Amino acid sequence: MFVDEVTLELEAGSGGNGCMAFRREKYVEMGGPFGGNGGHGSDIVFVVDEGLNTLLDLRYKKLIRGNNGENGMGKGMHGKNAEDVIVRVPLGTVITDCDTNLVIADLTHKDDKAIVVHGGRGGRGNIALATRSNPAPSISENGEPGERRLVKIELKLLADVGLVGMPSVGKSTLISRISAARPKIAAYHFTTLKPNLGVVGASLGRSFVVADLPGLIEGASLGEGLGDRFLRHIERTRVIAHVVDMSGFEGRNPYDDFCIINKELESFNSKIMDKPMIVIANKMDVEGASKNLEEFKKHVDLPIYPISAMTDSNLDEVINALADMLDKIEKQPLYTEEKFESHVLYKFEEKVPFTITRDGNTWVIRGDEVEKLLKMTRFNSDEAVLRFSNKLKRMGIDDKLREMGAEEGDNVRILDFEFDYKE
Repeated sequence: MFVDEVTLELEAGSGGNGCMAFRREKYVEMGGPFGGNGGHGSDIVFVVDEGLNTLLDLRYKKLIRGNNGENGMGKGMHGKNAEDVIVRVPLGTVITDCDTNLVIADLTHKDDKAIVVHGGRGGRGNIALATRSNPAPSISENGEPGERRLVKIELKLLADVGLVGMPSVGKSTLISRISAARPKIAAYHFTTLKPNLGVVGASLGRSFVVADLPGLIEGASLGEGLGDRFLRHIERTRVIAHVVDMSGFEGRNPYDDFCIINKELESFNSKIMDKPMIVIANKMDVEGASKNLEEFKKHVDLPIYPISAMTDSNLDEVINALADMLDKIEKQPLYTEEKFESHVLYKFEEKVPFTITRDGNTWVIRGDEVEKLLKMTRFNSDEAVLRFSNKLKRMGIDDKLREMGAEEGDNVRILDFEFDYKE
C-alpha cells in the first residue's frame, strides 16, 4: 500500500530528576552535597532510509514517545541519558509543524537526518546547585519536560520529470516502455492508484528519474477523482511532460485536456506553472491523430513530440530531448528559507516570558518559561519554595502583579499550582 501523508504527535523524553543527597561517611568531615544530575531525555530523530518508498510504517501510529532519562542518584552518580528514538522515512520526506505550518525538515539526501523534537535536559542534583553562598543546598531539580509537537509528514517523490495527463492517455504504458518500471496497465480509468518511478537511460550515458502520476480530471485540486493526493509529487520535478491523447478516442478534445490539466496544476500550486514543460503527443498510430495534432499546434506554444508508446515510435527522441533539458536546469530546493522554521541562537528582541490575566478572584500566570520553572521545581523543602519565589521575582512577575493591582493574600495560579500572593 502506498501512503504519502500522515499526521503524528511526537513527544520527546523528559530529563531525569536530579538527586538530593549528602555525603555521610565515617572520618569524612563536612561531607557536603552528594546528589547526581538526571540524564537527558531522548530526542526523536527522523532519518532517511533509502530502502523505503512509502510512509506505510507510520500510518497507524498516532503518537511516538521518547524515553525519559534516568534519575540521578546518591554518591554523585548521574542518571543515564536515554537513547534517541529513530524514525526511518523515505527520501523526499517533508516534516511540517501543524501549529505554525513551518517546515521543520526536508530530507532529500541519503544521509539526511533531523531532530524534530528535543528531549528535556536532566534536572540538577544538589552537587551542581552548590554555590559559594550555599555550599550544601538541600534542593534538587526535576527533569525538564521533553518537547511536544503535532507534525504532518509528507512524501514528495524525488523525480526529474513528471508525467501528467488525463486518465487513459498512456502515461503508464510510456513509463513501462522507457524504463524498468512495471505499473498496472488496463483499459479503464484510474488503473494507476499510486505514483510510479522509473529510471530512464539516455544517450551519452545520461540518466534521469521519471514519475508517472495517477490520472487527473477536472476538479482534481478540489478533491474530484483521486483528488490532489498525488499532485504534491510534481512539486520537486524539474520538467513537466504533458501526455496528451491525440487520437481523441474517448471523445475528448486534446487541447481541452491540456487546458484542464494546466488549470488543476495552477490551482494546486501556481509555482508549478513556472517549470519548463513539453507535450508528448501520444497514440499517433491511431487514425485521426495527425489531424488533431495539427489543430493542437495552433494553440500551444511548447515543444511537442509525437509518439506512440504502444509501438515505441519516436521514444528515443523524447528521451534525449528531456535529457538535454535537464542538463540545463539546476536542481532547486523546494522550500525557501522563509518557509523553514528558524532556530535562532541569539534573540536581540526583548520578549516578555509570561502573561498575567484575571480569572474571577485568581491571577493566572502563563508562559513557557514560568511553566517550565514550575515543572522543574521540587517543592519538598522551604529552600526549594524560596528559590522558586526568588526566580519569579527576578522574572518581574511580582512587580507586574503589583502593577495590575494584586493585593496581599490574592490567589495566584500557574498551571494547576496555586499559592497566595505576598509582598
